Amino acid sequence: MVEMIRPMDIEKRSMEIIEEGLGGRRWPEPEFSVVKRCIHTSADFDYADNLRFSEGAAETGVKALRNGAHIVTDTTMAASGINKRMLGKYGGEVHCFIGDRDVAERAGMSGRTRSAVSMDKASNLDVPVIFAIGNAPTALMRLKELIDEGKVRPELVIGVPVGFVNVVESKELITEADVPYIVAAGRKGGSNIAAAICNALLYHGAESRL
Repeated sequence: MVEMIRPMDIEKRSMEIIEEGLGGRRWPEPEFSVVKRCIHTSADFDYADNLRFSEGAAETGVKALRNGAHIVTDTTMAASGINKRMLGKYGGEVHCFIGDRDVAERAGMSGRTRSAVSMDKASNLDVPVIFAIGNAPTALMRLKELIDEGKVRPELVIGVPVGFVNVVESKELITEADVPYIVAAGRKGGSNIAAAICNALLYHGAESRL
């Protein structure tokens, strides 16, 4: 028999099912909120095992967002999935430069991907920034170079590109950078996961006093 659930209770019931599916496994907050939100978005319990957090990264992300950090994504899909109304309450904005004409022109002239060039443009933002990369390993690899060169200092890097070519390697590079990170080890990830992690941090920030 189909269980009838009011629309406002669907997400609450989904989170209860996820906690049941985790069999009592828990993480310290706000990491637990991130894990559950990724599973909720993907219906994939593998995220309970493949998410990697540098020490204090989730707490750092929450605090950065509450202090007005902006978010840079590598895809319009990730950008569209982030709760901009809540981010705006803290003074933050979402940026995605992948479709900008100057990015396309520079990519064409240099032979690099637009995703990589968009990281160059993002490095010129004069605000605290969280990078949420869900699609392009070349964006993550270029971001690591910019960090190493001292051209950008992210508040947090969310590295969850999906696919097969240089995906695993790009995530490993970010774990070697001297910045807070949340990555999905292996080949899984995606723009929806990048947005889900941003939203988990935003929602937790709205509910807590971190």
